[in-house]
Amino acid sequence: MPTPPPPTPWDFDLDRVPPGEELIGIGADLDVATLYEAYTVGAFPMGIGEHGAEPLGWWSPDPRGILRIGDVKVSRSLRKSLSRFDVRVDTAFEQVVLACADPRRTGRWITPRIVEAYVGMHEAGWAHSIEAWEHGRLVGGLYGVAIGGLFAGESMFHAARDASKVALVGLHDLLAEDGDPRRLIDVQWRTDHLATLGVTEVPREEYRGLLAVALEAPLPAAWA
Repeated sequence: MPTPPPPTPWDFDLDRVPPGEELIGIGADLDVATLYEAYTVGAFPMGIGEHGAEPLGWWSPDPRGILRIGDVKVSRSLRKSLSRFDVRVDTAFEQVVLACADPRRTGRWITPRIVEAYVGMHEAGWAHSIEAWEHGRLVGGLYGVAIGGLFAGESMFHAARDASKVALVGLHDLLAEDGDPRRLIDVQWRTDHLATLGVTEVPREEYRGLLAVALEAPLPAAWA
């Protein structure tokens, strides 16, 4: 089981952030302790420059996109796709992050500094990947941060149809294995695409309450 890092010197007090304000701060660092603290209060980093460039911003969306355990939607076509892929956990973490950071992607925001930070989180035991493999080739996946019963998704990619969706279903099933209803998947912002998979949105204050409950749950067995 990973060991919680020492306290960070940075202040992530969301009580001072007005409703609807999503950019809550600029600066700080991407040390494991800083990232850990941010996720436990409902914040995450993303550069505010072009394609995620500096300066580093800290975000807390209002409303917040979430996927509750038990709410995942699997269409008939997606159910057929599930049998095509081999879902693996943490076998190619850095490959997944680098695929998500591909500079050819529209809306890219993952910089080399972000890659380095989350590889560090993975080495510390707090960041994980769910991967979709087909015929021995990595064709999709997602990565994020797991603390207690929270999984905070950061990004996903696919190089084969439905591969990222299969990874998300795989993540949901991993979190649902022990039947603990406190677990929560945070997707940051709801999109129409994610909504088809069961993602909804809640006000930030409601999210913070759900987060507090999720953090009381134990890590899933796969990561404990």
